Amino acid sequence: MKIIYMGTPDFAVLPLVKLAEKHEIAAAVTRADKPKGRGHEMAPPPVKVEALKRGIPVFQPITLKDGALYDMLSEIKPDVIVVCAYGKILPKYVLDAPKYGCVNIHASLLPKYRGAAPINRCVMNGEKESGVTIMQMDEGLDTGDMLLQKRVPITENTTAGSLHDELSVLGADAVVEALELIENGKASPVKQTGESCYAPMIDKETCKIDFSTGKKAVAALIKGLSPYPAAWFTLEGKVMKPVFAVCSDDVFDVGVIPDGKELKIGTGDGSVIITKVRPEGKKEMDGVSFMAGRRQRGGNAQ
Repeated sequence: MKIIYMGTPDFAVLPLVKLAEKHEIAAAVTRADKPKGRGHEMAPPPVKVEALKRGIPVFQPITLKDGALYDMLSEIKPDVIVVCAYGKILPKYVLDAPKYGCVNIHASLLPKYRGAAPINRCVMNGEKESGVTIMQMDEGLDTGDMLLQKRVPITENTTAGSLHDELSVLGADAVVEALELIENGKASPVKQTGESCYAPMIDKETCKIDFSTGKKAVAALIKGLSPYPAAWFTLEGKVMKPVFAVCSDDVFDVGVIPDGKELKIGTGDGSVIITKVRPEGKKEMDGVSFMAGRRQRGGNAQ
């Protein structure tokens, strides 16, 4: 099949690689280069890097609303457009262009967790499973008919980062399978039914830890924001970004860090043990090392 691929971040790279092994990728559409790092040097999106490495033409329109892709679509006449974490709503002229329409790789079990941050929100909310949905796109936000779903369990060790990597692999295999079904006339689209919820973008206040919400909620928030954008709290005026945490039945007042070897913080109904943390201005370290640097002195997390 002749494919136009639309995607931007790391999550979208492996599906591009897998599709290129079996199909013709006529073009890749991605977001504009952005300044990155302390030097604010312009950095290309990961999908652009991979596409150029493979000799695939890359388009980076600022907006799609002005018909920016119309000429390219008319010239290529794609069989299908595959979309994966592109980051923009597709207008009708794009949705209608391909022979088989636009197919999206969405990192949740639709209709749950529609929107921009399904991986983070799923872990943050303490879900027991996640997965990917391959869907036929329509003009709604992640509301199209489903072609395929693949599921994975969420365990106590799952973080947003580990789930991201797992779902990228799963999504790559699933979209290849879905396109094979489409090509052979065996696809059976299913309408989305059942409970729905939205997964909005993460902002800084979402990341601030409220230790009064209880040990399970705090641990889930930390894991659901790890490694990026990272949950945070302050300790003696310094920002602390926990990377991983486990629940403990040891009860302390909310926010209290007792003296001891472990970085343990009270949640009222118990506590969380921060096993890995990034203190402000320092590299990631384990909680025991952090407390050793404080001579095992406690404090108050805010």
